[in-house]
Amino acid sequence: MTTALAFAEPEIQETESKSEGRIRALIADDQLIARESLRRMLISETDLELVGTAVSGPETVEAIHRLRPDLVFLDVAMPGLNGFGVLNQLPQSQPPAIIFVTAHENFAHQAFDVEAVDYLLKPCSGQRLHKALNRAREQIHRRRATAQPAKPQEALADTATKPQLSQRLTIKSGRRILFLRLADIEYVEAADNYMELHAGKETHLVRETMAAMETKLPSQQFLRISRSTIVNTDFIRELQPMFHGDYAVILRSGARLSLSRGYRDKLGQLC
Repeated sequence: MTTALAFAEPEIQETESKSEGRIRALIADDQLIARESLRRMLISETDLELVGTAVSGPETVEAIHRLRPDLVFLDVAMPGLNGFGVLNQLPQSQPPAIIFVTAHENFAHQAFDVEAVDYLLKPCSGQRLHKALNRAREQIHRRRATAQPAKPQEALADTATKPQLSQRLTIKSGRRILFLRLADIEYVEAADNYMELHAGKETHLVRETMAAMETKLPSQQFLRISRSTIVNTDFIRELQPMFHGDYAVILRSGARLSLSRGYRDKLGQLC
């Protein structure tokens, strides 16, 4: 005989008052187990204050307007209105930072377009959640310092009216969706049918062609210096002339790349 287990959700005290210095967070998910799992993972974050929960799209919109959270953990698929519909109805001034937490991996690019802080796939690990939280903290603290809020709903309007390059790349690694800032990428190298993205101590492998990768990187910042290499010019420390018109491109990290003679016309963009 199978015994049904009751699963009760602890009450989260809703509060509209601002707590000095703390990050006010709202959990929006129609699944009770998902809300409780996330709450338990967040309870040890001392700088985080859970101010409420929502179980549908319209309820999420109402809660954001009423509770004014700094951060929303948002599911994509909810009754009444999906996560992106929620973002369309956020206030133009001081919208919250958004971390998507969902079982649907095929909406990552849309999350990217609306400048979500991160996109977590259920069930997410504590380590992955902590990394997303750190990104949210940086955005929220930067917003508070500059008094210029993040604008996920404005990004929705912008992408509908004019094309623009994102400031990040989405990278799928197994069940993980990584958001890599372009400013963190030092250089890109071809590796058979893949691209290696070098960012600090991390190297990410992406199934992509060199030509396709060039279209995703802003030309004023990224320069192709050979058939197999694109470099972020912000990381170049020096150029050293070599034989036959080639140059060694030395990065601040000490990495050594080659600018081949077929790309010597690029020197004008570096000097």
